[in-house]
Amino acid sequence: MNSPATGTPMTTVNNLLVTKSTLLRDLQDLGITSGMTLIVHTSLSSLGWVCGGEQAVVEALQQALGSEGTLVMPAHSAQLSEPARWKNPPVPEDWLETIRREMPAYDLRLTPTRVMGAVAELFRSGEDVRRSSHPALSFAAWGSSRDNVVESHSLDDGLGESSPLARLYELDAHIFLLGVDHDKNTSLHLAEYRWNGSATRRITESAPILIDGQRRWVDYRDIDHDSGDFLAIGRAFEATSDFNVGAVGKATAKLLSLPEMVDFAVKWMDAHRTS
Repeated sequence: MNSPATGTPMTTVNNLLVTKSTLLRDLQDLGITSGMTLIVHTSLSSLGWVCGGEQAVVEALQQALGSEGTLVMPAHSAQLSEPARWKNPPVPEDWLETIRREMPAYDLRLTPTRVMGAVAELFRSGEDVRRSSHPALSFAAWGSSRDNVVESHSLDDGLGESSPLARLYELDAHIFLLGVDHDKNTSLHLAEYRWNGSATRRITESAPILIDGQRRWVDYRDIDHDSGDFLAIGRAFEATSDFNVGAVGKATAKLLSLPEMVDFAVKWMDAHRTS
């Protein structure tokens, strides 16, 4: 029999019932406190059998942070991008013009996330959650610093200095990896822009957006993001820096300072990346 909450086979749960209350306790034990600013990456399936599924996870996080805290999750929609660059999977060349012509324009309310996970997909449509304006690299935010985080998200350099990641850096935010590792750590992309080699990695991207109510396929400039060494950066950071690690449900969770992580990653890239 499958779990109605997560699809996890009941025989693998090992009698651990995860609820909103147990999640809240685990979050607080790990060091998440009221008033904190938190960017969260999650794997719902890693938690075990969750009573209430992704809704319980979102509500536990919001309760842990309280009304003075701020909760942020990536709400990326990579399907709104240049289809000639798609790799997982690629599409036939004779589809490209049709995709560019027919792909719906980015809509803050309707455009779904892609490969962000069930928790982020639920969160971005929640009450009092605001989503930023980037068609491919948006973030969703809730709480006291919500507007500061998501407003003025530039089309060019969408994870750089005019992005929610830079605002989180300024807010001394924390990164919370819940059942995932540093290969999912979006904040490391901010370090790519601050790394000395970033200027050599410029590309042109494109996406459909609304301009004065009309759909337009527009080009913009960005760096060629590369997360291939993010796990190595994360391992190096963990070997030399203070951070919190513990169990949340059945998942391993890590709580780290975002500014410390980004500053470390910039130095690591300067030392180890060649281009």
